[in-house]
Amino acid sequence: MGLTKTEIFTEEQNRLATMLKALAHPARIAILQQIIKANACICGQLVDELGLAQATISQHLKELKNAGIIQGTIEGVTVCYCIEPKAWKLLQKDLSIFFKSFDVKNCC
Repeated sequence: MGLTKTEIFTEEQNRLATMLKALAHPARIAILQQIIKANACICGQLVDELGLAQATISQHLKELKNAGIIQGTIEGVTVCYCIEPKAWKLLQKDLSIFFKSFDVKNCC
């Protein structure tokens, strides 16, 4: 697989691509929906809610955390996750700008 030339793109383009890549799996969308639904940090409930193996959920949480979309805090031997508010707002803003940049016209 070839290297991507991220340096030729803007910081905003790279950030949006990283976040969207992290969102591009239905399990990750489901995880985020559960965190949003709980409106609090989620510690161990995801396995019961989603029916996926703990290892699978942990891998998806890692991808979301690496993209900056969620944050984790350690409580005893458990890591609890919640939405990272600044990143969520930034993602919301970037997507809004991206979608608004297209003016729907009859082009084809």
